[in-house]
Amino acid sequence: MQFDAPRGYPLGTNTTFKVASSIVIPILNLLTKRDWRGGENLPKTGPVIVISNHVSYADALVFAHFLFRNGRAVRYLGKDSVFKIPVLGKILLAAGQIPVARESDKASHALDSALGLLKAGHCVGIYPEGTLTRDAKLWPMVAKTGIARLAIMSKAPVIPIAQWGDQNLLAPYSKRLIFWRRTKITYLAGPALDFSKWYGKEEDQAALIEATAYAMSEITKLLEQIRGELAPHEIFDPHKSNLPRTGNFKKKKD
Repeated sequence: MQFDAPRGYPLGTNTTFKVASSIVIPILNLLTKRDWRGGENLPKTGPVIVISNHVSYADALVFAHFLFRNGRAVRYLGKDSVFKIPVLGKILLAAGQIPVARESDKASHALDSALGLLKAGHCVGIYPEGTLTRDAKLWPMVAKTGIARLAIMSKAPVIPIAQWGDQNLLAPYSKRLIFWRRTKITYLAGPALDFSKWYGKEEDQAALIEATAYAMSEITKLLEQIRGELAPHEIFDPHKSNLPRTGNFKKKKD
């Protein structure tokens, strides 16, 4: 799939993105106090994959704000149900975002789109866990292998970024923003990850699992710096849990 090269500043901004950011960013500035670090690790031009932990529905907006202020307009791989919401779905598509049919055989279409965006020089944003973490204390959980496959096939730089505080702006699975106080939110970007040892192994499931664990461990190390504590030794694995794979983890399977 072919895409136009990113233009404007922040790089990758189009008309829809610019209009939406002019509305959303002032609101976020009113609602949040920001501690943003590591922006120098983000390439100012060329393809880049940015990955982060996922704790709140607010993540996508705040992460986009962080990237926007550091010179890049992100293209997300997002669940397709959001794109079916009237008006919002059309806005997201016009801004260049990519719908993903999670847990289906159509999910590979998103990989093709992401590869096309990277080939054109865009910034592609991914939450490797694929949904909000199910860990009781909101530590990153075992992620899906899509990020490893994309990194190996594209050979684009992958920047790990940890964040903490979005859950205090909008609690996990809640739809009620905290308006009565300014919420402190911290983002910390690390240096690019090295996936070269796995190049050529995009069809090797063991290699993909290993590469994915490496990426998530680097995000977790950054999050430990932010939180000032160590993550639990045992990582929550949704594949070994009876919790639903997507949606509200507080709801049990039928």
